[in-house]
Amino acid sequence: MVNRIQQYSGGDLAAFTAFLAVTAHRSFRSAAAELNITPSAISHAIKALEQRLGARLFNRTTRSVSLTDAGERLAEKLRPAMASIEDALQSVDTEAGTPRGTVRINASEGAIRLVLKPVLARFLRQYPLVHLDIVSDGRLGDIVSDGFDAGIRLTEAVPQDMVAIAVTAPMRFAAVASPAYLQAHGRPLRPLDLHQHNCIRFRFESGAIYRWEFEHQGTTERVNVSGPITLTDQPLMVDAAVDGIGIAFVPEHLALEPLADGRLLRLLEDWCPEFPGLSLYYPGHRHVPPGLKALIGLLQEQHGGRGQPG
Repeated sequence: MVNRIQQYSGGDLAAFTAFLAVTAHRSFRSAAAELNITPSAISHAIKALEQRLGARLFNRTTRSVSLTDAGERLAEKLRPAMASIEDALQSVDTEAGTPRGTVRINASEGAIRLVLKPVLARFLRQYPLVHLDIVSDGRLGDIVSDGFDAGIRLTEAVPQDMVAIAVTAPMRFAAVASPAYLQAHGRPLRPLDLHQHNCIRFRFESGAIYRWEFEHQGTTERVNVSGPITLTDQPLMVDAAVDGIGIAFVPEHLALEPLADGRLLRLLEDWCPEFPGLSLYYPGHRHVPPGLKALIGLLQEQHGGRGQPG
């Protein structure tokens, strides 16, 4: 075992880092951007690692990069080992009191705009040694296996083995429509009436269509609506409702402006209760990177989140 380890030099640590970056991004160019080196340097590091191991790690074409079986096995073993090394280095950074390094965050586009966008410029000014790598992804993926430090999603959807830090106040959805649409089609009086209306549907990145969920005095109604249009962008759903295409069911904060100026009207208000908002979450068994801890502190200050990072 010792002899096997001794075959590797300190430069191989950089090669392993490059390998995991390419694995995470499935792109040599994106991995190079994350590590702030050239694509040719990434390619050279991977080629040298493959020669030393005597195995091809990636299948590469002009359009795609995928792991070979050997690459999959190496990635599976390297991730926890490299995470342990990173934890050790970050613990030293914590003692030094200077956040640095890359913080990778997975969140939906809406969460990025609502939670992260308001603090990005301020955070990067305060912590110039931290690089934020933010990936927009609406799927409920596994942030650990995908190589992220943290994710942002609805509090109720955070896995139970994660530490969750609230980064928004409680939220609610709103059913909305334009005055012109309501004049032509009338108002639904309860959620099941939506079956008689043109609704603007939402499709998750997984391909599933969202079933609208309502609650009133302990009664829950889920409606599989139909309508002339299905979208994957919630702000565009608001625009479609303003244009009179149909009824939209969206996070309330997205519709506040057209609601305030009368371009949209609320529907089924008694059936749209509050629910816990968004939380930033991360693995509870890991040391919290200083950069992530600094970001959590700024988000709590900005959004009034509760809870403390460990």
